[in-house]
Parts: sequence; C-alpha cells; structure tokens
Amino acid sequence: MNRFKDAAATSPQGERPPASLGALFGGLLGELPGLVSDRVELLSLELQRAGLSLLHIACLGVALTVLGLAGWLIVWALVLIGLVAAGLSWAVALGVALLVHGALGGWAVNRIRRLLPTLGLPATRRQLMFRAPMPFEEAPDEEPHVPHTAH
Repeated sequence: MNRFKDAAATSPQGERPPASLGALFGGLLGELPGLVSDRVELLSLELQRAGLSLLHIACLGVALTVLGLAGWLIVWALVLIGLVAAGLSWAVALGVALLVHGALGGWAVNRIRRLLPTLGLPATRRQLMFRAPMPFEEAPDEEPHVPHTAH
C-alpha cells in the first residue's frame, strides 16, 4: 500500500495514477503466498490443539469409565447386602445379580443386532447407485422389518 502512496506523492498533479490491471494482479499474486502460509499455519496450530483436546477427552473418558464401573460395583454390593439382610443366602443373592446382568447383557446384544444394519448406510447406497430406480412394488426387501418398541 505504501508503494501507491509514494507513487501518488510523486505525480505532478498530486493525484494517484490509475493502477493497471496487470499491476493489481501482480500485487495480488505477490500477497498470495503470505495469505496461504498464514492460513496453513493457523490450520496446523488448530489441528495440533484439536489433537491434544482429543487426547484429553480420551483420557477423561477412560477415567469416567473406571469411575462408572466402580460405582456400578458399589451399587451391586449394596443390593447384595440388602438381599442378604432381607433373609436370602449369599448364593441366591449372587444368582439374582447374575440373572439381572444376563438380562441386561441380552438386551444390549439384541439392541446391537438391530443397529448393525444402519452402519452400511443403506439409504445412501441406494441413492448413489448408477442404475434406474425400481418401481416400489418390485423393489426387493433389503432388510427385515422390525417393529420399533419403546426402550
């Protein structure tokens, strides 16, 4: 910018001479590496910060998992103590805990099985096919219909 002010000061009438399109384009090309390098530097710094944030999030997630498991064990210890205090034997109380955990594990496995087909992005894959769409009544069933139940 100072080059243009200096040029304006040296003109006989004190007016700024009109800049040619080539000069403007040359100036823009001269500034381009600086603009690109600044943006690349910003991207690099933000990616570094995002990587460190992701590492911190993962470590905190592990800590939360450990705390959650410890809490879960404490809750079940209290339930077992309560069942024994209510008159059940330790074997029966542990059997109840095992049945509850088995039922929760079965529910989780069933839920995972129902969610697996969505990982293949079936609707997007159908939209990206390079074939003529089939009429609705001729379209084959790709996945069995599972009625949705409230969880």
